[in-house]
Amino acid sequence: MKILSNYHNLQVLFEDNHLIAINKRPGDIVQGDKTKDTPLVEIVKEYLKIKYDKPGNVYLGVIHRIDRPTS
Repeated sequence: MKILSNYHNLQVLFEDNHLIAINKRPGDIVQGDKTKDTPLVEIVKEYLKIKYDKPGNVYLGVIHRIDRPTS
């Protein structure tokens, strides 16, 4: 596996103008829940905002919401 980014230890497997694939680690949450832990979707949005110097909000659609204990 090639890691393209170390932002928050984010493992970017693939990235182009329309798609980003992330290796979700066990224990990470994809979307927010009652624990208020930072979800992966927010970390990836921040990564894209910084990398591409986006002035506004970043849209990120999640195609799979894998459970927290699953990688």
